[in-house]
Amino acid sequence: MGLNYFTLVHILLSLGGIAAGIGVLAGLLQNQIFRTWLFWFFVLTFLTSFTGFFFPITSVTPAIIVGAISLVLLGGAGFAFYGKHLSGIWRSVFLIGALSALYLNVFVLIVQLFQRMPALHALAPQQSEPPFVLTQGALLVAFIAFGYFTVKTFRRE
Repeated sequence: MGLNYFTLVHILLSLGGIAAGIGVLAGLLQNQIFRTWLFWFFVLTFLTSFTGFFFPITSVTPAIIVGAISLVLLGGAGFAFYGKHLSGIWRSVFLIGALSALYLNVFVLIVQLFQRMPALHALAPQQSEPPFVLTQGALLVAFIAFGYFTVKTFRRE
């Protein structure tokens, strides 16, 4: 498979994982688990992180580190859900792991948008300018709020 096609597959997996993750988050905010969304979130987000290791990269990059962290978070969240059935502390492990993995996926999406979209790139070519920093900051604040709210209010089905 050519690099362009591989990149396209990677991007589609990522966007699918984000969409499924938003479905999971919507359920959690309603004190529900949408199991189909959760399954696809785990599968697509795992595949996104996994396929990221197959790009022709010769050294450790921030993308590799984010992918590795995402896999660890997904593994913990998956074990908490499927292995420990959200009992005790595992409820929080699931919530924090799943939301953190979703956050990382959206974080990378924003990075990529600022790198590849001419209008956004013009606003923050070094990705240290206020538009980029404010966007990523708002994302982080939103996910901290989602995490706090779900850990405090979510109860098992």
